[in-house]
Amino acid sequence: MSITTFFIPNENLMGAGCLSEAVKVIQQKGFRKALIVTDKPLNELGIASRVVGLLREAGMDGTIFDGVKPNPSTANVEAGLQALKSGECDFVVSLGGGSPHDCAKGIALVAANGGKISDYEGVDRSAKPQLPLIAINTTAGTASEITRFCIITDESRHVKMAIVDRHTTPILSVNDPELMVGMPKGLTAATGMDALTHAVEAYVSTAATPITDACALQAIRLIAAHLRDAVADGKNMVAREQMAYAQFLAGMAFNNASLGYVHAMAHQLGGFYDLPHGVCNAVLLPHVQEYNAQLVAARLKDVGEALGASVAGLSAEAGAQAAIGAIRTLSADVGIPANLTLLGAKREDIPTLAANAMKDACGVTNPRRATQAEIEGIFAAAM
Repeated sequence: MSITTFFIPNENLMGAGCLSEAVKVIQQKGFRKALIVTDKPLNELGIASRVVGLLREAGMDGTIFDGVKPNPSTANVEAGLQALKSGECDFVVSLGGGSPHDCAKGIALVAANGGKISDYEGVDRSAKPQLPLIAINTTAGTASEITRFCIITDESRHVKMAIVDRHTTPILSVNDPELMVGMPKGLTAATGMDALTHAVEAYVSTAATPITDACALQAIRLIAAHLRDAVADGKNMVAREQMAYAQFLAGMAFNNASLGYVHAMAHQLGGFYDLPHGVCNAVLLPHVQEYNAQLVAARLKDVGEALGASVAGLSAEAGAQAAIGAIRTLSADVGIPANLTLLGAKREDIPTLAANAMKDACGVTNPRRATQAEIEGIFAAAM
């Protein structure tokens, strides 16, 4: 029997209004001053200032760094490190979605281990835990608030570095759906499809376990039931809360079973063209599963059932096709573009994109091993 490890933050708070409770938990840890890592839109909305205010009411302090780009870069991490040092901060709070969380992980990891963030590309390259990180989530998709994954764009190479390190796991995650109400429809759709991709890739992963399977399938069921409603009405608190649970479950799944070629390929699109990660995942997901269906048809049939497709009595192969069809339908229903060409990707770049995807750590656990030519073919199909 193989030995497995299950990674998750020590503490996780969920539910409407849990932000205030989170500050009480932080207070008990004896921290003094936080670097609040976020982006300009959230700062301009006053959410970062609200967090600083809550910290001050609890006897702590905070300084805001809002220089995170949608695809956080090595330059963002370096700028954040300077803010951390000049502010004399002893812990980090990430506020937002995947971009602030990933940037904060990069800052906290380098602050504790030294060097530069590119030194940690790959799996478990750090020697010691990062600076303490509290992750406050404002989207329902990336699950970066609970994972050991950190994705940073290396601007010199135009690639997204996959840093998979047990030391990047936050010590506390906070999922307050009240903070997610203001998400626009497009972001709600993209992050929701990102969560679906996490769940599907984890379920068909070569590192899947009964624990990750249970998390992945329940995440898929919740996404199928609530994503459309969350996109249609952002103030629907039932849909928002259930999507928060869905993305958390999907995060638990992929944080331990890892991912596959959808993410390996999407990372290249994001690094090369600065495209939104969730949208790239959504476009690629059915195409990669078409490729995988040859080996994991039965598992994809399970995905179809979780999505609500009529798969009873179907063969594994037919059930897999029903699942892929259900993914395409959900993607279209929430307004995801139909192909990569509409996102600005170019066919002449496919060889470079595929070559870089072959090096991405996320592809290691894809159920079917691909050649570069086959990855090029999947990119071409998605065009």
